[in-house]
Amino acid sequence: MTTIYLKPHKEESLKRFHPWVFSGAISRVVLDASHKASAPEEGEMVVVRSSANEVLGVGHWQVGSIAVRILAFGVERLEKTFWRERIAAAYRVRESIGLIRPDNNTFRLIHGEGDFLPGLIVDVYADTAVVQAHSVGMHVCRMEIAEAIIAEVEQVKAVYYKSDDTLPFKAPIEGEKTGWLINDQMVNDQMVNAQMANDEYWSEENGLSFRIDWLRGQKTGFFIDQRENRALVERYAKGKDVLNMFCYTGGFSLYALRGEARTVDSVDVSQKAIDLVNINVAHNFPDDPRHHAYAADAFDFLSEQREKGSTYDLIILDPPAFAKHRDAVKNALRGYQRINAKAIEMIRPGGILFTFSCSQAVDKEAFRLAVFSAAAQVGRKVRILHQLHQPQDHPINIYHPEGEYLKGLVLYVE
Repeated sequence: MTTIYLKPHKEESLKRFHPWVFSGAISRVVLDASHKASAPEEGEMVVVRSSANEVLGVGHWQVGSIAVRILAFGVERLEKTFWRERIAAAYRVRESIGLIRPDNNTFRLIHGEGDFLPGLIVDVYADTAVVQAHSVGMHVCRMEIAEAIIAEVEQVKAVYYKSDDTLPFKAPIEGEKTGWLINDQMVNDQMVNAQMANDEYWSEENGLSFRIDWLRGQKTGFFIDQRENRALVERYAKGKDVLNMFCYTGGFSLYALRGEARTVDSVDVSQKAIDLVNINVAHNFPDDPRHHAYAADAFDFLSEQREKGSTYDLIILDPPAFAKHRDAVKNALRGYQRINAKAIEMIRPGGILFTFSCSQAVDKEAFRLAVFSAAAQVGRKVRILHQLHQPQDHPINIYHPEGEYLKGLVLYVE
């Protein structure tokens, strides 16, 4: 196996179980004898050693500032049972925290570094697991991963692979980035499209049914990370006029409706998302006149509603990541301040704002400052009722604090 040797004193983070080896920490690379190239292949399994030749761990090699993602510490090779053991351990966590129930068959099974499998995401929707690889190494191991999921998670009968948007853009990828890895029913994408059109693919979250479109939807088809925050919206929704901005498939809207909201408006720039919102609402709340959906730009919609004098008791702002890398943080913070200012203007006295950032590059202090600046700009007094974050099935590895990405505030607006 190719061996990566670190510079002196660069092994300390690995001894504290941080799973990344940065390129600047590497002193030399000794290739396996079978190599014909002058560098390791992206996705190759490599062993990492200190400058004193101490074995630190084994992981996937990749091109970029993060050169190795460690899968196992203190060993030179993975055991044959590695994937099954890691999948089983992750599933036990979800069982122990009460996520696996008849009324909840939607959950994240693997959350990258949080489940000690950096570069891998697995979401479960009823009997289907959707796998995303964020590294070439996980792409190379995709069949082993799929087989381990089937073996260890009883409810899963099929595994779909969806990594066309998550793998490194310039990486030399062999094999399909999207498609079925395992499907006992031999269902192809065309048949799934037809079945989805006939409302046959549904998943349960806390007793609400959602149609999940993992073929064409964002991420793996649904934003599981807002499950607990959606439940909190339900607690506050009774008798309120609710606005759900950036609604996607309508998760917050359905919880608000079940929470006995007076009205719920759902807004998203995507007409396909709005179509799916309407399907989800009709399935859970047939012929319910309280809900209205609008395909519109968020800033334009808020401006138009403000001009009409429309106001709401409860507003949810859950935008896509405004900053996907550090260079975009300043612009992102301006975006958060602008959208929150528009929302705060439209909240009735005594109203509530749920506001979120899923940008990992934006830390929670900077996000909070942007929101408070928005309140000051509008001239409203606000109180923090809750500080929100990602749920239990999106765990943060204590040795990898970078895994904390979702930030939310619930504000009481005077």
